[in-house]
Amino acid sequence: MNKGCGISLAVFLLLVSIGLGYYFYKQSVKDPVVYDTTKPEIKDIIKKTVATGSIKPRQEVMVKPQVSGVVDALYVEPGEMVTKGQKLAKIKLVPSQVNINSAQSNVELARIRLRDAQRELQRQEQVNSNKLDVEEARLAYENSEREAKRQKELFDDGVISEQEYNTFQLDLDLKKAVFENAEIRSTNNLKQFKSEVDIRRQELQAAEDNLALLREGASRNSRQVANIVTSTVDGMVLDIPVEEGTSVIERNNFNEGTSIAIVADMKSLIFEGQVDESDVGKLQEGMPLVLTVGALEEEKIDAILEYISPKGVDVEGAVKFEVKAAIKPREDIFLRAGYSANGDIILDRRDKVVSIKERDLHIKEDSTWVEIAVGDQEFEKRPVKVGLSDGIQIEVLSGIDTTTQIKVIKNPS
Repeated sequence: MNKGCGISLAVFLLLVSIGLGYYFYKQSVKDPVVYDTTKPEIKDIIKKTVATGSIKPRQEVMVKPQVSGVVDALYVEPGEMVTKGQKLAKIKLVPSQVNINSAQSNVELARIRLRDAQRELQRQEQVNSNKLDVEEARLAYENSEREAKRQKELFDDGVISEQEYNTFQLDLDLKKAVFENAEIRSTNNLKQFKSEVDIRRQELQAAEDNLALLREGASRNSRQVANIVTSTVDGMVLDIPVEEGTSVIERNNFNEGTSIAIVADMKSLIFEGQVDESDVGKLQEGMPLVLTVGALEEEKIDAILEYISPKGVDVEGAVKFEVKAAIKPREDIFLRAGYSANGDIILDRRDKVVSIKERDLHIKEDSTWVEIAVGDQEFEKRPVKVGLSDGIQIEVLSGIDTTTQIKVIKNPS
């Protein structure tokens, strides 16, 4: 029994030894490495940076109501083209009784003030027509004039001295000035009372307009109905953020008001995006952009860089700078506001130049070279001078041409 177990164990160990020997032999014998070769190509090398962002209208207006109330009717829908002054919505006014009572009281008060001003004007016209306010000054002037004439005769006869005569002449001049000023003041008073009547009439008109506005939504003398919301620009309706029955607030100095519609000129679009701080120093206004829109993957849209922000913002730990580019319009493509897009900003380019894959280039300190084929799996170093790179292809200025076979580096270090 023990002898049989020993024989089995010996056979097992022999088989294991043979298997291990074969395994280590196969590991020690490796296939020789075979390198592929390739030729340089004529290509366009474009160095670019990418800005991520979206497409927006250059002019986007939020139309707000002039009065507060409830949306009674909507006349347009998103996507419709509208013109300046076109009706967008109608607001139903819901004024409080307190405001109406106050407006009525203001109308009555304005009427009373107008009647008082008209009575004062009528009285002043009578005074002015009868010269009552200048009569005293006129009589004083005429009396002084007669006295001066009499004193002149006495002076000519040598009865009074020249000094005494000059005193009466001076008094005449003063009375004349007082009379002329009284006439001017009388005319000015009449004008003032007429102006007062005009002011009171305007106050009454404003009070009546305010009351009509609260009751009807429009003033009687206004061509524009205040509770009708109209477009302030030509363009396309992008959004109607309210529905019929929604309460809205008018725009004023203390409140921005409720937006009834958003209207934009879709013929003038811009791209707004952000670029990394490492690339912003290479940008200049006027550089071309090629936009790739997420919703239109196969289309390329041309644009021109027109704005680079002077201040960066922190975005998830990286500093980004805002850029804007004017999109060149195309009749065959409809771009929607809010489309996400990537903008390739072309920093530099070389057209139709000799290039190789950057992976096949050896770089050490200031030296650059490639390995060229001189025989079957035999290679030698060849120094080359390189130019612009796009990260994948690199321009070759000298050293090789399109007929040269170069080694393909499979796993560049």
